[in-house]
Amino acid sequence: MEEKENITEETIKEENPEIVDEAKEETKAEFKKEKKNKTKEKIEALEAKNAELKDKLLRNAAELENFKRRMNEERVKDRKYASCDLVNDLVSILANLDKCVNMETEDQMLKNFLIGFKMINNQLFDRLYQDGLEEIKVEKGMAFDPNIHHAIETTEVEGIESNIITEVVQKGYKYKDRIIKPAMVKVNK
Repeated sequence: MEEKENITEETIKEENPEIVDEAKEETKAEFKKEKKNKTKEKIEALEAKNAELKDKLLRNAAELENFKRRMNEERVKDRKYASCDLVNDLVSILANLDKCVNMETEDQMLKNFLIGFKMINNQLFDRLYQDGLEEIKVEKGMAFDPNIHHAIETTEVEGIESNIITEVVQKGYKYKDRIIKPAMVKVNK
């Protein structure tokens, strides 16, 4: 079979050399065209991959910047509220001490002790106020705000609208801009 193919090819070459040359030229042209198309496809694929990698790089860079910003904000926040737990614990203790030093007594010696303890209590509160502690302003007759008040009891008082504070049971405090201890109040139904 191979011999027949060779014979026919050789026969064609001998009989029509111009046709063979044209066929070779056409084959070469098609091969070049095919090679050019493959090269174009490779270039387009590489350009697409390059664009994808650039996009990925930009996204990663933006993500890194956002991460740095968040970490910096968190670090600042941590420093700002570093002593929040300590202040919260001290406020509870000092609120109890405040109740004790403000109690009424007839004993002169006990009054003198209470005056000394009251001075210590005031100094501690002053120091905490300098650090950012604030007393939540709450008075009888104010509107109840669940963000800064804690209702421990509801009462029914004639002539007063509902959700109005009828009595302040315990002071509330905030440290910088965080509520650390809401004010304990009684609220009208």
